[in-house]
Amino acid sequence: MNNFFKVFFLLVIGFSMQAQNATKAKNLLDEVSAQIKSYDNIVIDFKYSLNNPKENINQESKGNVALKGNLYNLNFMGVTKIFDGKKVYTIVPEDEEITISKFDDNDDNAVTPSKMLTFFQSGYKYSWDILQNVKGRKIQYIKLIPISSKDQRKEILLGIDVQTKNIYNLIETGKNGTRTTLTVNSFKTNQPLSKNHFNFTQSKYPNYYINRLD
Repeated sequence: MNNFFKVFFLLVIGFSMQAQNATKAKNLLDEVSAQIKSYDNIVIDFKYSLNNPKENINQESKGNVALKGNLYNLNFMGVTKIFDGKKVYTIVPEDEEITISKFDDNDDNAVTPSKMLTFFQSGYKYSWDILQNVKGRKIQYIKLIPISSKDQRKEILLGIDVQTKNIYNLIETGKNGTRTTLTVNSFKTNQPLSKNHFNFTQSKYPNYYINRLD
């Protein structure tokens, strides 16, 4: 076998393995999506960190979010955001201010807590990455590369619990070197939430300034 055919053979094998890995990654992501959609609601406690060595930035914070379909109640960095299906209510206790805005569900660029669990369904190239043992849990990583050249993210690593098919963490690396990590500390499903958990009750904030953008 001459060198040309050796190189050709190796390339064919390489492309075949890449295709198999991409298919395997896509199948696991499909399982994650199906699992998420099967829950009546999800309650997550998470840790968020941001690191940029060039700018000497290193931040860490915690938060929690309750999800039910597209509805959400998010508490993060001292701010509460509630989406009741029609409007988004942003509550800032430090400023005693509430912003009420209309949510456009047709806006593909709109990022919501509920989309954070399903964002990977389109717009990315997939590849099978490393398997890690995290405190006895097997976490399989899938690498996502944005298809759009305009995307400021270089790559995303999505860690998935092999047994539960739930997301464990998300590691996002920007083209500017910024690295953000979201780690799920607690993932609870089908919780007994009150019927008003995703509703905004203005009477709870009698002295707040209301900024209406709806």
